[in-house]
Amino acid sequence: MAVDRWLLTQHESGKHPPTLRFYTWSPPAISLGYHQRQYPEFWQNLTWNGEKLDLVRRPTGGRAVLHQGDLTYSVVTSGLGGNRLDVYAKMCEFLIQGWRSLGVDLYYGQAGRGYIHNPNCFGTATGADLVLADGSKLIGSAQLRKGDAVLQHGSMRLNPDPDLFEKVFNQEFFGSEKFPQTINQETIINALIAAACDCFAMEIEVKPLSEDEWDMILDYC
Repeated sequence: MAVDRWLLTQHESGKHPPTLRFYTWSPPAISLGYHQRQYPEFWQNLTWNGEKLDLVRRPTGGRAVLHQGDLTYSVVTSGLGGNRLDVYAKMCEFLIQGWRSLGVDLYYGQAGRGYIHNPNCFGTATGADLVLADGSKLIGSAQLRKGDAVLQHGSMRLNPDPDLFEKVFNQEFFGSEKFPQTINQETIINALIAAACDCFAMEIEVKPLSEDEWDMILDYC
């Protein structure tokens, strides 16, 4: 997530083009919203399959997200007018279109301000989140603006471990939809890249970070 924050700063200063990223987590982790100060103390010592869960803070807001069995997307861009929800709608269109191409329809959540009392991001779905037909939340997103530039990233809950979820949040796990075997991480990423190219009228150039860029990101942390 330090990479996301660094890319936003670089793009805002004109040093880096718009960026679309996908990544997973190893070891699993809990990410806290930037302003989330209260969370269970036992989260600092959680383990899963013999590994300690990392506890990290996002540059964006929202509530805690368990990153295990999920896929994270990140978009850094600029030039999107409108208020916060307008920008969310513009950014989420590629997610909706990409998943639709896989036969999965997504809808915006309906939760009000009550979500701030729930430490679990996936416990509620606001108008910035995307849910399945049964109302279960598939994608939770958060956003940070810096000048004209915006970072939006989010977690797509694909194959979470129910026992770990209940251990972390002390809440019963309501499983997400079982997708066909043809819908795997690779097909999801390819579908979302194609949708992003269509929605944002852009071409994708795959470009890994250089050693110098990694050094700058580590210094930025």
